[in-house]
Amino acid sequence: PPGCPEDMAAHVGASRTPQEVMEHYVSMYIHGNLGKACIPDSIPNRVTDHTCPSGGPLSPSLTTPLPPLDISVAEQQQLGYMPLRDDYEIEYDQDAETLISGLSVNYDDDDVEIELKRAHVDMYVRKLKERQRRKNIARDYNLVPAFLGKDKREKEKALKRKITKEEKELRLKLRPLYQFMSCKEFDDLFENMHKEKMLRAKIRELQRYRRNGITKMEESAEYEAARHKRERRKENKNMAGSKRGKEEGRDGEFAAIENLPGFELLSDREKVLCSSLNLSPARYVTVKTIIIKDHLQKRQGIPSKSRLPSYLDKVLKKRILNFLTESGWISRDAS
Repeated sequence: PPGCPEDMAAHVGASRTPQEVMEHYVSMYIHGNLGKACIPDSIPNRVTDHTCPSGGPLSPSLTTPLPPLDISVAEQQQLGYMPLRDDYEIEYDQDAETLISGLSVNYDDDDVEIELKRAHVDMYVRKLKERQRRKNIARDYNLVPAFLGKDKREKEKALKRKITKEEKELRLKLRPLYQFMSCKEFDDLFENMHKEKMLRAKIRELQRYRRNGITKMEESAEYEAARHKRERRKENKNMAGSKRGKEEGRDGEFAAIENLPGFELLSDREKVLCSSLNLSPARYVTVKTIIIKDHLQKRQGIPSKSRLPSYLDKVLKKRILNFLTESGWISRDAS
């Protein structure tokens, strides 16, 4: 006991210190023959701890309350949180206590009633464990700060790399796994997936080097520089080809009539009209001249007889009249 070595040293005399007295006692009476004879190696009837403190099914740590959240009073009121009890006004399975609130042990209960009450208690304990499990998940994944909008900056600081759009979508799809994995395990999973992706890309790159005869990393820099130059020249060539193709396409639209006489007299809209009607520019100019001349004579009150060519059928005439009317060459009444 505390203070005993000092008393023993005082009894022996000033020739021995308390430390020397303690060492003599341990060597002679505990580790010596007397201790070996009196103290057994294994103590019989040792009490076994059945509460499974390591986290088993009966472990008391499953329902051990966590330290209270570090939030302001206004935020506590917003959440309905009671920090001294680490509870909320509305918990998961709010009516769980009704299973045991009306139970009472009576001396005249038979075996069936006792087992029924035990079943009710067991159901209640299961609900408490599930309630605490959900609290642990919310605490582990910082769901309360996320709800309050406080952990966004901390999360951005904690991230070592930028998360891609594909990874964000995959995280959303795998959200149900949150309840089976801790936050660290979940982050390690995606970190390992990212490493796997990078390694696969590196392997493909090295295989490409091998196919092109490169066996040393020093040679890869020169190869990459030459490859970038080739790709840049190819892009410039494609851009120039597409630009030239657009210009040629615009001219190729009138390829059927561009070599015919009178093509240079037409506007862009008239070229499109002649090309769509498969009408030569000279014939279009003739029809246009006749229609406009007849229109002017009618406006001056001079009677005129339409002298349209025979190759102009009703469909072509209607299309040309509509076009001249929309262009403002003739009035709508005349057409």
